[in-house]
Amino acid sequence: MTTPSKINLAEAFSRFDDAWNPRILGDVNAAQVKVAKFRGAFDWHHHETEDELFLVVSGRMRMGFRGRDVDLESGELIIVPAGVEHRPQALSEEAHVLIFEPATTLNTGTEETGRTRRDLERLD
Repeated sequence: MTTPSKINLAEAFSRFDDAWNPRILGDVNAAQVKVAKFRGAFDWHHHETEDELFLVVSGRMRMGFRGRDVDLESGELIIVPAGVEHRPQALSEEAHVLIFEPATTLNTGTEETGRTRRDLERLD
């Protein structure tokens, strides 16, 4: 059994520069803690069976839903239930976001696009 180590989020975000390419910080049962940089808007998508939690670590983001938007500041989070179509978007030049979701979650939901990421890099 491995002794747990602390994770410094600023250091984790400093280890990569590309946007919309989540990195895995660790596993919590059947879920994963991920970090990603957001720039501009992502694609509209949904997840059939997975809920997602988005926590803004720095910057500002918008979670778009059909019919309304929810703007988030640093230190705020939103939980997107399974089946709800959504589109994350950075409102600042760049937003640093922690994501908590089942390990099976594909970043583009039910659609395969050029932004789909399957084999995510682990930062732990």
